[in-house]
Amino acid sequence: MTLCDLHDDVFAPLEEALTRVHPALDMAEVARIVSVGNGVADVAGFTDLRADELLAFAGGVMGIASSIGTDRAGVVVLGASEGLRPGDPVRRTGRVADVPVGTGLLGRVVDALGRPLDGPASLEDEHRLPIERPAPPIMHRAPVQVPLQTGIKAVDAAIPVGRGQRELILGDRQTGKTAIAVDAILNQRDSGVVSIYCAIGQRASAVARVIRSLREGGAMERTIVVVASGEDAPGLQFVAPYAATSMAEHLMAQGRDVLIVYDDLTRHARAYRELSLLLRRPPGREAYPGDIFYIHSRLLERATQLREDHGGGSLTALPVVETQAQNIAAYIPTNLISITDGQIYLSPRLFEKGHLPAIDIGTSVSRVGGKVQLPAFRAVAGNLRLMYAQFEELETFARFGTQLDAETRRKLTRGLRVREVLKQREHDHIAVPEQIAGLLAATEGLFDDLAPDDVAAAEATVRRIVRDEAPEICAAIAGGDKLEDTDREALIRVMRTALPDAQAEAGDGDA
Repeated sequence: MTLCDLHDDVFAPLEEALTRVHPALDMAEVARIVSVGNGVADVAGFTDLRADELLAFAGGVMGIASSIGTDRAGVVVLGASEGLRPGDPVRRTGRVADVPVGTGLLGRVVDALGRPLDGPASLEDEHRLPIERPAPPIMHRAPVQVPLQTGIKAVDAAIPVGRGQRELILGDRQTGKTAIAVDAILNQRDSGVVSIYCAIGQRASAVARVIRSLREGGAMERTIVVVASGEDAPGLQFVAPYAATSMAEHLMAQGRDVLIVYDDLTRHARAYRELSLLLRRPPGREAYPGDIFYIHSRLLERATQLREDHGGGSLTALPVVETQAQNIAAYIPTNLISITDGQIYLSPRLFEKGHLPAIDIGTSVSRVGGKVQLPAFRAVAGNLRLMYAQFEELETFARFGTQLDAETRRKLTRGLRVREVLKQREHDHIAVPEQIAGLLAATEGLFDDLAPDDVAAAEATVRRIVRDEAPEICAAIAGGDKLEDTDREALIRVMRTALPDAQAEAGDGDA
């Protein structure tokens, strides 16, 4: 007698009898836990199970069906697994993993399943979408042409980001990666862009600081914060960015522009590696499973600019990744560099020297480039990267004490002043016309006679002068008009005339 015959002879009559007593009971909907690990569980007994289906454990803990075999399934537990025991029942929910979406989430702090962490459990205007969704097809996408201003001079001038772009932020620990991303969110106050900050594996204190910055900067009411902290289960850390992206896609489908920050995908990769090893998936290069590239590509491919006939919304992604010892050629950073449309690299060498933000312009790149810059910005900063790279080469050469000709000394002097202009304090957001005025003054030599330590004050004076003396030109620049030669000369003339007087007044005041 075969096992199938035994089932027909023994279990089939029992199932029929139970169904007559309890008509609502479906034997295929209930299974049992076979074994439990740290964040995963093996279950057996389901005869019909969908990939990524939500499963309910005892005590209200949820799980996602991940590795489905012929006789058992590996489940990623979305919560504490300490209370689960072999033999406990597991039930199907009949739906794939999903999260609430809608404008009612704006201003809220939620976990990876969309459950509020900051107050009332109810959410206004709630709909639900699966956390795993296909990326928009190519024919639904439009070119990236509209800039996303970050308010950071080094980014907007040399590494411009467009709405619908995927720009990676990478660097060693404590070099200011999160500060760049948070400043980009804070600068969207008047742009109409809504933001989502997704914290993956961060310390609760670090997330609290970000939320405080968003509240103090007046950005919280147009931001959703999705938190899967380092104390949460690895399953929650893994699903958090997908859940946050579904929330963003719902807003994008309504025609809105959305900015999403994943902070950071290094911890996301580690959470997935932990789950994969517990689910007995074979490791590959550097102990990561072979599909580690796919989990990030299917996430970031969802960022795009939609065509007008498909809503016209956009989703801009700023993923963050941590490097070790400045090794940007490591496995995970290399994967993400190849997936994204450019990278903003923060150098610990510049950070230690006090050049903040510590953006290495030579290593950073935006593959969309000047196509998304305002025309006035292109006219002033078009050759900034080349000029700055030449200056850094000359600066290295000059350290050898070689006799320098006058032209080389002039380039070094100009480059040092441009570097000082590109420095910027955290949360100090500068409007585009004022950024252009400062860069124009530096590149035209208005700061060449100043000591490097005096450039910051002079640049602040230039920004005030332009704002007060040339409001029409500022309005035209902000509106997307080209910087005509007459306007350029007028700005230089205003700055050249008013700057010495303003500096003299400041000197008298100090005296």
